[in-house]
Amino acid sequence: MAGRIRSSDIEEVRARTNIADIIGEQVTLKPAGVGALKGLCPFHDERSPSFNVRPGVGRFHCFGCGESGDVYAFLMKLDHVTFVEAAERLAARIGFRLTYEDGGPAQDTTNRVRLLDANRVAAEFFAEQLPTAAAEPGQRFLNERHFDAEAAARFGVGWAPKSWDSLTKHLRGRGFTDAELQGAGLVSSGDRGIYDRFRGRLVWPIRDLTGATVGFGARRLLEDDPGPKYLNTPETAVYHKSQVLYGLDLAKRDISRGRRVVVVEGYTDVMACHLAGEPTAVATCGTAFGVDHIKILRRVLGDDSAALGEVIFTFDPDAAGQKAAVRAFAEEQRFSAQTFVAVGVDGLDPCDLRIQRGDEAVRQMLETKKPMFEYMLRQVLAGHDLDTVEGRAAALRGAAPIVADIRDPTVQPGYIRELARWLGMDLAEVSRAVRTAGRRPASERGSGAQQRQAAPAAPREPEAPAPRPVTLRDLPTDPATRLEREALMMIVQVPHLVGGDLIHRAVDAGFSNRELAAVRDSIKAQRDALGGAGWLDRLMGGVPAPIVPLVEELAFLRLPVRAEQEEQLTRTAQSTVAALVDRHLLRQKADLVRQLQRTEGAEDSERARDLRKRLVVVEADRRMLRGA
Repeated sequence: MAGRIRSSDIEEVRARTNIADIIGEQVTLKPAGVGALKGLCPFHDERSPSFNVRPGVGRFHCFGCGESGDVYAFLMKLDHVTFVEAAERLAARIGFRLTYEDGGPAQDTTNRVRLLDANRVAAEFFAEQLPTAAAEPGQRFLNERHFDAEAAARFGVGWAPKSWDSLTKHLRGRGFTDAELQGAGLVSSGDRGIYDRFRGRLVWPIRDLTGATVGFGARRLLEDDPGPKYLNTPETAVYHKSQVLYGLDLAKRDISRGRRVVVVEGYTDVMACHLAGEPTAVATCGTAFGVDHIKILRRVLGDDSAALGEVIFTFDPDAAGQKAAVRAFAEEQRFSAQTFVAVGVDGLDPCDLRIQRGDEAVRQMLETKKPMFEYMLRQVLAGHDLDTVEGRAAALRGAAPIVADIRDPTVQPGYIRELARWLGMDLAEVSRAVRTAGRRPASERGSGAQQRQAAPAAPREPEAPAPRPVTLRDLPTDPATRLEREALMMIVQVPHLVGGDLIHRAVDAGFSNRELAAVRDSIKAQRDALGGAGWLDRLMGGVPAPIVPLVEELAFLRLPVRAEQEEQLTRTAQSTVAALVDRHLLRQKADLVRQLQRTEGAEDSERARDLRKRLVVVEADRRMLRGA
């Protein structure tokens, strides 16, 4: 396995990428002072722009929600990709080849781009075929499910012509090689050469988190089609079915903001939920919901113990749906989020429910969700005759391990009481059965406990609370603190205008606010590299973690003078920092005067003469400072 991406490559990509260009593709940015741009934050809802970008330092910061970072952090937060994925995406954008620290290539980025391009062109081709007369079966299928042309366009639905090689010819005409078409999984090969993999089928493009088309899912509609009901792209360099979720590219923003995701079982169910007003729906692509899918959703949900979200599963009432429920339950405790199950009226899936009952019925199904544990318990009880003693005893044996698996000590007692009520059994008897089940090894337990053993969740250890981050809002509003804040803002943002000599004197000044003093100390440690490359990153690296947000806010506070008025800005910056130095000199003067007063009766002593000399120096220093 290759190692980490070489750090010099990471810095090179960062340096060659204009963060304003990347963010500007998602946010409308407008000038907002010296070297700054401002827009509406993409990470939270707001009406007044508080999202700031400084291309000169390559960073962004939102004063509303506190999100901040460099171009890598922006992509990771916006598209919920890993650092490596963000780096590869930026490298491909500028045509830069990344390497690992062991010397090997991170990947053949050129080949990856070509495969993604081939899928993109194929998706466009399929979409262009959908309105044609030959696509009437596909049009009828969509109309019967109440999906109009606008809905089809929103999800990129298309039609694969019933032709041996129409897509192949089209892609060849666009410059793609047969090897690239095979690498993208768009063609199959036989005795007569390569031919279109998807023929005479309705096609859904499958996109990754960034919105790039990585594969397709195609439904059989024609009677003479001998293939499976659904045919997906095979595993390729860009498509791994266990690592993609259909609809996640459209749902990710709403999932992240609402901390809620709905997991359904098919492409049309995703469409139905989105069109019914539930834009967080996603589905697996030709495979069971598994660990890799959970990892992706946890990343998008921001799934941690600090703020619980919701994961809602929908299952068909048939045997396949029940299998899916058992598999999902086996992985349930990998989520910190609360897990639920939503079942449609009469067992209808979201698509059929929308057809028969309308959008409101879909929303109502999701709102009447049941906790996953309750759903599984009811499934176990439904398999036994509770009117007999033997049936109730068997149901208790099946249900007790499920309740024993509930780790939340505040929830488990409630389920013990509910189970006793559903069974019509004594509470003490049910409690003993649950305790006994909890003491048994997982291999000896029934139902969900055995399922969980196959893929154990990592134990959730209680974490010590992290120190609370400090922001400008936490600072006092007294004049002394305001002066310190404004002086540091000038030094952080425009050190070249303040000047090295004045900054050197300012960082030796005393501060009344200890958080701002920590920022001052970091500047002092970096004063030999004022305003150089990575200036802001070095300052943030020199303060305790809770102070980092404060440094970022100081770097993004709007300066009081417009960019084109540099001469005036220089005067303002220098006078502000000079005021801080002058305050320090005044404090020195006051201290010297007090010491001199304590020498009363020994005015001609050596100490008194020394104090008077130092007073003269301080006054001369102040006059020089005011003159400058």
